[in-house]
Amino acid sequence: MRIDIITIFPQMIEAYINESIIKRAYQDEKVEINVINLRNYSQMKHHQVDDTPYGGGSGMLMMFPPFYRAIKDLNKDNQATIIMTSPKGKTYNQKIAREYAKLDHIIILCGHYEGIDHRVYELVDEEVSVGDYILTGGELAALILTDSITRLLDGVITEDSHLEESFEKGLLEHPHYTKPQAYEGYAVPDVLLSGHHENIRKWRHEMALKETFKKRPDLLESYPLSKSDKLFLESLKEDTND
Repeated sequence: MRIDIITIFPQMIEAYINESIIKRAYQDEKVEINVINLRNYSQMKHHQVDDTPYGGGSGMLMMFPPFYRAIKDLNKDNQATIIMTSPKGKTYNQKIAREYAKLDHIIILCGHYEGIDHRVYELVDEEVSVGDYILTGGELAALILTDSITRLLDGVITEDSHLEESFEKGLLEHPHYTKPQAYEGYAVPDVLLSGHHENIRKWRHEMALKETFKKRPDLLESYPLSKSDKLFLESLKEDTND
């Protein structure tokens, strides 16, 4: 997979992708990540990429021509999916990450300042938001997309690891514990030390239900609950009401 990120702050992107799992995925040629400085596509003095808005208003807008030139240069075969990070876009989630991980080439545009000349959006396939809040620029959002997509690519992380993560099965992830067994009165649940695989599986599933019930009950509305799941949740509700 190839990911191109168009930004006016390339060092922000480069600092992150040169660390941890993303770096290993790049070195192992699981993904090609290119960081493109938008200023290189400016034909104005001092590589200017912003200007005042027509019609008046505060702040500066990022100009159309540099984005146009960059996209045309990077997408010569017109096969790339072009994504704009935007608070007006659809809310990003694990399902969308999995859809993007199936693509061969994506181009992520990082906005900045007060906004972007609206003509840029005519070149965009999808707008994506990482949450209902405003960031100074699109770099952090672009990194969220790049990280979440890259880790889903074949050979980057084992498939078993994905299956245990939050949202993959419709629930939040169950708690995890490691050594020491007990510390300052805080102990590992006995069931995890029992060696009884079925009891451990059942405990983990119930704890995932509990975590979801406490923190993201909205997810349970679309989760296919079994009869035993419903009974367990009813007991949680009774405990909460007591």
